[in-house]
Amino acid sequence: MRKEKNTPNMKVQWAKCIAVIALYLLFLYWVKSWMGLIVVPFIFDVYITKKIKWQWWKEAEGPLKFVMSWVDALMFALVAVYFINLFFFQNYVIPSSSLEKSLLTGDYLFVSKVSYGPRIPQTPLTLPLTQHTLPVFECKSYVEWPHWDYRRVKGLGPVKLNDIVVFNYPAGDTLVTNPQYQTSDFYQMCYDLGYQLTPEEGRPAIDSLPPQQQRLFYSKIYALGRQYIMENRATFGEIITRPTDRRENYVKRCVGLPGQTLQIKNHIVYLDGKANKEPDNVQYTYFVKLKQPIPNELMKELGISIEDMTSLNRTGFMPLTQHAVAVLSRRKDLVQSIAPNIAATTGDLYPLNARTGWTRDNYGPVWIPAKGKSIRLDLNNIAIYERPIRTYEGNDLKVVDNKIYINGKVTNTYTFKMDYYWMMGDNRHNSADSRYWGFVPEDHIVGKPIFIWWSSDPDRNGLGGVRWNRLFRWVDHIK
Repeated sequence: MRKEKNTPNMKVQWAKCIAVIALYLLFLYWVKSWMGLIVVPFIFDVYITKKIKWQWWKEAEGPLKFVMSWVDALMFALVAVYFINLFFFQNYVIPSSSLEKSLLTGDYLFVSKVSYGPRIPQTPLTLPLTQHTLPVFECKSYVEWPHWDYRRVKGLGPVKLNDIVVFNYPAGDTLVTNPQYQTSDFYQMCYDLGYQLTPEEGRPAIDSLPPQQQRLFYSKIYALGRQYIMENRATFGEIITRPTDRRENYVKRCVGLPGQTLQIKNHIVYLDGKANKEPDNVQYTYFVKLKQPIPNELMKELGISIEDMTSLNRTGFMPLTQHAVAVLSRRKDLVQSIAPNIAATTGDLYPLNARTGWTRDNYGPVWIPAKGKSIRLDLNNIAIYERPIRTYEGNDLKVVDNKIYINGKVTNTYTFKMDYYWMMGDNRHNSADSRYWGFVPEDHIVGKPIFIWWSSDPDRNGLGGVRWNRLFRWVDHIK
């Protein structure tokens, strides 16, 4: 009786085996990776032949059986999470205010990998639930070998204009190991340090220089800044690089698609000469003079955070939506004056190695590269496109004697291998975005946020900090 009870029903086992293999074959067809067929015999053994004792520990006695049961459950959970995060969805939390007031600091997002198609992992050997660093030990959580070329599985559709997108930080390929400086743009840091280390008599009037001499000057100060970092490892740590899929995840709004010409005029984004719709809750900074502090109730109503008030107290301006400006303008008892912040600096925007005179509110025009499309290159635009050509698409690019060499050949054209996107935050004056580090290549696209599954206000504790009205809100409805 006991033997019959423990004997598996072979009809049921065959049904399970066929169902699992069918689903697995559909998955392999989807990802177009037939090397995975080597797993099929093992699936067959689990359900039918049972030649391998997959759960040998169940026959053990004492503590070993207890410990191995937990190890088995933990390993299954980690593998399942790793698989789901790679191909279907993952969690993402908004860490900063760059998308406010569309997405808020403390919003937790359900990010779909299927929307744009999941990437086949370029660095497949990584610990689940980590991006690049192992907690506590503060070491790499991945192994760089094997490293696979970029390939994306077919998804539900392409990135659309004004989509909110999660992607790997393009300028995150190079950084230093000292955590104090890891949040800094490494390239900007090199240029800034190099400029500071250059004697005043060695700083020419850059605006008056022709493009070739500008390149030589910027190359010199970049090399000087990088060398300074290398020689001061006690301060900065080592210079390291990260593979594309191990770089920090960012979330911004796509305001420019491949093949479009983008220009920002008086803070409005134009695409091919036509103004793009601004987000409903777009923010800009305003100089604000208060007669008395803004009440907490009004701050909560207008979405003004403690971070915003800190900015006001420190700099005299803070980010506000048009609605907030309208409300505060009517509160003569609280506000003395409100004026838009039109101050803008030059020289800190992409491309960092050319003097364009562009600002965060008046930028471009720039053509956004598209796969299979060609562009005519010259000394006036090579600074804009050399990073995609050299870094993202792996070419050797040099400019010698006013001539452009790609892979050792003189050329004045280039055909792009990938699509590129222009990403910007809705908090337009407080967002490190494409205006500062340039195009986002298609191989950096991670996924599309679908809904907010949790939201907590970092300025408020306990249940009072839960933003109940944001829970399970569809991101596509945030325009």
